[in-house]
Amino acid sequence: MYFQRLRDLREDADMNQTEVAKLLFTSQTVYSRYERGVLTIPVEHLIILADYYGVSTDYILGRTNNRSML
Repeated sequence: MYFQRLRDLREDADMNQTEVAKLLFTSQTVYSRYERGVLTIPVEHLIILADYYGVSTDYILGRTNNRSML
């Protein structure tokens, strides 16, 4: 699965892949693979990113267009 929303959220926050990778304590290469759908993003990383960007995990996963965490 390709996570366009991961890239969109990152770019909206004016961050590069290396900065997001540091937030997740992983490498830029691994994070790039999440964005491209080569690797499945671990739940722990998904939660960190949802909290950081202030959106729901369902929004990141494309299960809803509602960004709200409620």
